Amino acid sequence: MKHKKTKLAAAVLAASMCMFSAAAVATNGYFTHGVGAQSKGMAGTGIGSNANMGPIIVASNPALAVFAGDDWEVGLSIFSPRRTYVASSSLANGQGGAFTLGEGEYDSGSEWFPIPYVAKNWRLANDRALTFVFYGRGGMNTDWDDPNITATFDPDTPLGPAPVTTFPGVYGAGKAGVDFAQAFLTLNYAGKVSDKFAWGIGPVFAIQSFEALGLGAVAPFSFAPFTKTFNTGGFPSALSDNGHEIATGFGLSAGLWWGLSDAVSLGLAYQSKFSMSEFDDYADLFAEDGGFDIPSSLKFGLSFKTSDALRINFDIEHTRFGEVDSVGNPMANLVACPWLGGSDVESCLGGANGGGFGWEDMTTYKLGAEWQASQDYIWRFGYSYGEQPIQGADVLFNILAPGVMEQHFTVGLTMVRPDAGDWTFSFMFAPENSVTGPNMFDPTQTVELKMNQLEFEFGFRW
Repeated sequence: MKHKKTKLAAAVLAASMCMFSAAAVATNGYFTHGVGAQSKGMAGTGIGSNANMGPIIVASNPALAVFAGDDWEVGLSIFSPRRTYVASSSLANGQGGAFTLGEGEYDSGSEWFPIPYVAKNWRLANDRALTFVFYGRGGMNTDWDDPNITATFDPDTPLGPAPVTTFPGVYGAGKAGVDFAQAFLTLNYAGKVSDKFAWGIGPVFAIQSFEALGLGAVAPFSFAPFTKTFNTGGFPSALSDNGHEIATGFGLSAGLWWGLSDAVSLGLAYQSKFSMSEFDDYADLFAEDGGFDIPSSLKFGLSFKTSDALRINFDIEHTRFGEVDSVGNPMANLVACPWLGGSDVESCLGGANGGGFGWEDMTTYKLGAEWQASQDYIWRFGYSYGEQPIQGADVLFNILAPGVMEQHFTVGLTMVRPDAGDWTFSFMFAPENSVTGPNMFDPTQTVELKMNQLEFEFGFRW
């Protein structure tokens, strides 16, 4: 039986890697609100808890491996983000050098995504533990394929012979969108110093997949014309419609757990910034010639065991989106590009200061509860809030990545089956949130980004 279970886990891992390219999320910025069905049922909390939340909890705090059993765990979430943008009417309508979006309200396609994970914990001698974890946690996806979506502008500027024309697509180059996904693999080592203190650390391997469509019309704002050769289509060759590209890199995660008393404990976890390989096929789009590193994050958690049946968790998570230029640089940087009358070539798309999504750092506050209703059933509830990272001035570019969520409501249930494995289920609802700002290239028009989300997840531990 043990051999069959090991083969099953290996098969799930292989399937997870294949499914990775389909995962796309945008909750707390572009990271999920937690990792693992038990933690997600409590809004992603548990950094400071010494409850057994399975091997996958290592993805949240590496020190907590010492409280997990000698188990396998697999899980799968079905994530559904509903993305919409609303473009107002315009007084310019493409005249005078304006870039005007077609008026109306439009929904992104591709509304369901699978996100897998698999983990194995080995309990070692002397209160040590070795844990293998593979999981998807980050990404963004939009699919603006409505045939009624248009953009109106002068393709060769007001000084050229071509007239103002209406083109199909958000940015006037046909169907637009991005498909971006991240997955992580770690081998973690943890141990106890005493019954009141534990630590964990491990290297993390990351893989990213990216594709962009329908961005050809932004070629005039690219760094490429100053440094590279145009392709036969007349556009920078590494800007858009180049298919999926893979990037890889390494980082480090580490965590601590401290039992302040029998009822109160705290945890601290840190994941470093990942230096990722460049997206060479999109070097004319992302700052620093296709750079798209993964930002660092810091998490702190308190856990209160108020009784044998009830535990309350309070966590804070801070993600430094601003330290990644492709994510944090504002669109306003493009104003310094020579194509817009500036003098800094590096401020063009693809340059060291190239315009990006303009995301600010994000701090999320989470509250979760775990109630053991009986020996066989454990209920979980949670709520989290974090101010979304997108500024109104950057809404035009963020039609591609409208990560505007701020609140998450969650519920979960574990069915304990000592002889047959434990099943855990979680559900997340993120109510609609929006951000509105001016169209950077048509100040007479406003753009509103809206999103709401649902997620169902199950995990099986044996």
